[in-house]
Amino acid sequence: MIYIGADHRGFELKEELRQYLTKQGHGVEDVGAFELNEGDDYVDFAKGVAEKVSENPSENRGILLCGSGHGVDIVANKHKGIRAVLCWNKQVAKQSREHEDANVLVLPSDWISEHHAQEVIGAWLKTEFSGEERHVRRLEKIKELENDNYV
Repeated sequence: MIYIGADHRGFELKEELRQYLTKQGHGVEDVGAFELNEGDDYVDFAKGVAEKVSENPSENRGILLCGSGHGVDIVANKHKGIRAVLCWNKQVAKQSREHEDANVLVLPSDWISEHHAQEVIGAWLKTEFSGEERHVRRLEKIKELENDNYV
C-alpha cells in the first residue's frame, strides 16, 4: 500500500499524483489534506503517513509533499522504522532505495512539476534495495539507534 499526504502547499500536486498512482494500478490511501486549507500544518499529514507506513515498514510505502519537503521529511523521520528521503530527481530516488531502503518518498512541491514528480515516483517504486553488505550493516546501525531512542 502507498500512503500519500500533503499540506496546503503540496495539496494540488498530491491530488494529481494520487490519481496517477491509482491509474498505474497501485493501492493508494490518501491521509490528507482532503481540501485546500492554507492554515493547515504539514506535521499532521506527515505524522499520518509515517504512522501508516510504520505499521509494516518493510512493505508499506509513503509519499509526502510540502513546499520545500523539509518539514514533512523531519516529521516522518521521527517515527520508528521510517526512512524518509527528500528526492528531486530519478537518480537520487533510485539511490535512496538501493542504499537506504527508503520507505517514504518526500517531494518538494514548490520545486517539482507533475511530470517530473511522476518520473521520480516511478524510479523510486521500481527500484529494490540492493542488499549489499555495507548497506545492510548501516541499516542495522540505524535500527540500533532507533531501539536506543524509542522505548
